[in-house]
Amino acid sequence: MRQRFSGSFPNFSSAVQPPPPRRDLHEEAATNLDWDFPYKPKDVKQFLDRSIMKQDEAKCALAIAICDHYNQVKAVYNGSDPGTDDYTKQNILLLGPSGVGKTYLIRKIAELIGVPFVKADATKFSETGYVGANVEDLVRELVSQARGDIRKAECGLIYLDEADKLASRQRSTGRDVNGRGVQFGLLRLMEETEIDLRSGHDLQSQLQTIMDFQRGKLGRGKVSTKHILFIVSGAFTGLEDIILRRVGRGALGFQADHSRVPDLSDKALDHATSEDFVNFGFEPEFIGRLPVRVACHPLSKDDLLSIMLNSDGSILRQYQKSFRAYDINLHFTDEALDRIASLAFEEKTGARGLMTICEKILRPFKFELPSTMIRNLLVTQGMVENPQGYLDQLLREYGQPLH
Repeated sequence: MRQRFSGSFPNFSSAVQPPPPRRDLHEEAATNLDWDFPYKPKDVKQFLDRSIMKQDEAKCALAIAICDHYNQVKAVYNGSDPGTDDYTKQNILLLGPSGVGKTYLIRKIAELIGVPFVKADATKFSETGYVGANVEDLVRELVSQARGDIRKAECGLIYLDEADKLASRQRSTGRDVNGRGVQFGLLRLMEETEIDLRSGHDLQSQLQTIMDFQRGKLGRGKVSTKHILFIVSGAFTGLEDIILRRVGRGALGFQADHSRVPDLSDKALDHATSEDFVNFGFEPEFIGRLPVRVACHPLSKDDLLSIMLNSDGSILRQYQKSFRAYDINLHFTDEALDRIASLAFEEKTGARGLMTICEKILRPFKFELPSTMIRNLLVTQGMVENPQGYLDQLLREYGQPLH
C-alpha cells in the first residue's frame, strides 16, 4: 500500500499570486467612475489554475478576452481613451461537454474581478409576450445582484448556460418562441441597448412604477448593456458531426490534399466555424455577436485524479470537512483515489462524476459512524469496491449492531 492521502494539499502560498481582488471597485465606479483593473492575462490564468484543472487553452483565451474587455471598460469609465466608444465587445461562446468546468471558470473569473454576476439557463426563456421568462430579466437580475447600483450592473457579467438548446428547430412549423425568438432577444442585449428596470409585461412592476411616480421617486429607470459582457455556453451535442462532415467534404476527390486535413480526434470543437453554428441552428446575426469562441475538452482519468488532489475546491477536502463535523478523521489511500478516479471517468459526466462516486461510497458511513465511537475512517480500494461490506466489518470490529 502506497503513501496515504490524509488531507495534505499543495501549498499555493509560494506560487505567483495575482493581486487581491479590488473590493471597492463597484463603489468607485458608482461614484466618480474612477476605478482600476489591475490584472494581466497571466494573473487571471494563474488564479484559474488553482481551481480548474486542464483546459489551458480555454483559460488563456478567457483571460485575454476578460482583460481586453475590462481594460476597455476602465478606459471609458476613467475617460482616458475617448476612442473606446468604437470598441467591439468580445462576447464569449464557451463550448464543451458537461462537467469540464465551464460554469466554474466563469464563476471564478467573476469572483476575481469582483463584478456582479448572473447565471441563467437558456431553456427557461421565451420570446417576449409568450409564457416564460424574458431575456431582459437577466439585466434586471444583474441590477439586483448589484444591490440596486446601476453603475455596478453596467459592468457586470451575464452567463447563459444551455445556449445550444436555443438552436432553431429545422423544418419546424409555426413560431419557434423558445429558439429563434430568444436568439434575437439576446442579440439586442449583446449589442448596445437600454433596458427598463420595470418590465412592461409584469403587472407588479407596473404597479410599482405608478407608486414611485405618486411618491415622486422616479430616479434612473434604465440600464445600458454597452459594457455588460455576455458569455453563453453549452455542450453543443451534434456540432462535432457537422464539423467533421464539413472537413470531410474538403478531403474528397482524387486531387484532394489529404495531408492538409487536420486530425480533429477529440478536439473537433476547436475547428468550429460560423457556418457550422448556422448549420447547427443559430442565426448568423446571433453567432456573429460572439466573436470569442472557446472550447473545453473532456477530462481524462488522470485529470480527475489531479482535481481531487490539487484543486482548491477539492471534493476530498469537502468530505473531510463534513466528517470532521462529527469528530471523525477521514483519510484516503493512493489506491483508493486511483479507483475513485477510474469509476468517475466511467460516469462520463466529467468532474461531477467524482461527487457521484464519493457520495455512493461514503453515504452509508456518514449515516452510521456519527452514532458510534469510531473516530478514524481510512478509505481503501476494498472499501471503494464494496462500501457496505466494509462498513459491516467495521461495525463488527467495534461491537456495533448491524442495521
